[in-house]
Amino acid sequence: MHETFEVTPAGFQLAGRPFRVLSGALHYFRVHPDQWRHRLRMLRAMGLNTVETYVPWNLHEPRRGEHHFAGLTDLGGFLDAARDEGLYAIVRPGPYICAEWDNGGLPSWLTGALPPTRLRCADPEYLAEVDRWFDVLIPHVAARQLTRGGTVLMVQVENEYGSYGSDLTYLRHLADGLRERGIAVPLFTSDGPEDHMLTGGSVPGLLATVNFGSRPLEAFAKLAEHRPQDPPMCMEFWCGWFDHWGHDRVLRDPADAAKDLDAMLAAGASVNIYMAHGGTNFGTTAGANLAAPGLDGDYRPTVTSYDYDAPIDEAGRATPKFWAFREVLSAYRNEVDGPLPEPPAPTPVQARTSVTLAQGVRLEQVIDSVGLPETVAPNPPTFEELGIVHGIVRYTATVPGLRTAYPLVLRGLADRAQVAVDGVVLGVLERDRPADLSFAVPAEGARLELLVESMGRANYGPIVGERKGLTGGVLHERQYVHGWTARPLPLDGPLPAVPWDSSADDTVDGPAFRRGFVTVGEPADAWLRPGGGKGYLWLNGFLLGRCWSAGPQRALYAPAPLWRPGPNELVVLTLDPPLTAATPAVVDLLDSPALS
Repeated sequence: MHETFEVTPAGFQLAGRPFRVLSGALHYFRVHPDQWRHRLRMLRAMGLNTVETYVPWNLHEPRRGEHHFAGLTDLGGFLDAARDEGLYAIVRPGPYICAEWDNGGLPSWLTGALPPTRLRCADPEYLAEVDRWFDVLIPHVAARQLTRGGTVLMVQVENEYGSYGSDLTYLRHLADGLRERGIAVPLFTSDGPEDHMLTGGSVPGLLATVNFGSRPLEAFAKLAEHRPQDPPMCMEFWCGWFDHWGHDRVLRDPADAAKDLDAMLAAGASVNIYMAHGGTNFGTTAGANLAAPGLDGDYRPTVTSYDYDAPIDEAGRATPKFWAFREVLSAYRNEVDGPLPEPPAPTPVQARTSVTLAQGVRLEQVIDSVGLPETVAPNPPTFEELGIVHGIVRYTATVPGLRTAYPLVLRGLADRAQVAVDGVVLGVLERDRPADLSFAVPAEGARLELLVESMGRANYGPIVGERKGLTGGVLHERQYVHGWTARPLPLDGPLPAVPWDSSADDTVDGPAFRRGFVTVGEPADAWLRPGGGKGYLWLNGFLLGRCWSAGPQRALYAPAPLWRPGPNELVVLTLDPPLTAATPAVVDLLDSPALS
């Protein structure tokens, strides 16, 4: 006989007995699978009985019809591990998840085909794609429900929809689709504790929950105004926050967070701590936000680390916030939760050292040798039109002469471009940061070359679904430049096949891939700090993520399972400022994070 989980006006019930959900967010796709069990045990040791995770559609289906459910995408394996470690699970399958994740989890092949106004609503073409995806995804969740002997006790409908829209037909379609595909456990929505969010995002008959970081009693009072029969639950208790490149870290005092956690639990509520363990935005998966959450504001891409100032840090270690939360949670555990275990031992770390990246191959050479085929078009095509998710695109065109110096304007630049005219680099243009890169053109014309790099797609607000690359054309003064050739180098997967043997080791300058090796004994955690500038960092062919001396993240977390005894390959793609042959690239191995 399997357990049952029910929602009643008096509270949650598990197998007919009162049950308080003490949950923590831990995203399987932000943690190496070999470390899942360690992190799940850390949740148990903090006093939690449940783990919550989103499901990022774009990671599972990066190209239409190509589905992944292994390694970082082994959702079923993660839920099975949670069951084995004595944790229940809450699953939030989207299709939109926010989560400071690229495009809010929506695939770029989908958002490249539909304008933003047709997303997250009852648009027939959008719903058809969601239904097709849910046909593949939901069986993995349904098979692991509490009602079938598994661990899943709740499933979310969409995500914070009231912050975005008010299409009840859309929400009903999703809820009905979950039921039709076998979801029998309670469904719920989660929104901010504001009138318009709760009215726009909740569904009659489904549990409504609220998300907040402070003033819990006020939040639950607002929830009660709209849903007096729903037991109070905070589905996202923001105990920390995420960071953006070029901006200060956002930190929260452990005592302050513990005080609010205690207040909500004392009021009889259930909670999901967001994040209990943040993990890492490996590769190019980090999203972006605007300084203002509406239609305007500076673009702010999220860093590779998703440490979140969480009680369990990026490397899975207990922080002062962990111990403060453990003390609070210990007073509110259910009898069925059992004794509070001690935390598992942390993963060992490597000794500090430095590695010189002696080999180098120019980026231009890599694009020419292993980039995707060239596309010729009157105007520069977007990344989506070129069929890539993230990476570098080299755009080239001829500007006719003779003409005096005029400013170069890249309309809709998303997100950075190194500009060269006749082989001479003029500088770098960044989205939302105007700069004067004027140039004159001789009578025979000038070759304009733009190396355009994408950063994270917006994960929140009305511009979710934005396109990357040159989205609005290129102007010299007010005249469009036409006749473009575009060649992409995707950087959303393993290390490209860099032709190392075809380049001299010590004569490379400018944007380039650079390689070195470091020998280790036993695999252990480390943090890798490149020597400066902006770029990407691979360990043994695995893309750890973007790196940038703009901070606040100075080193990338390199978990133990990615290392191997003996030589390990480190590769950095340095974009700007470009290094020269006289300035060797160096990567420092650190034994602790470098977040400032």
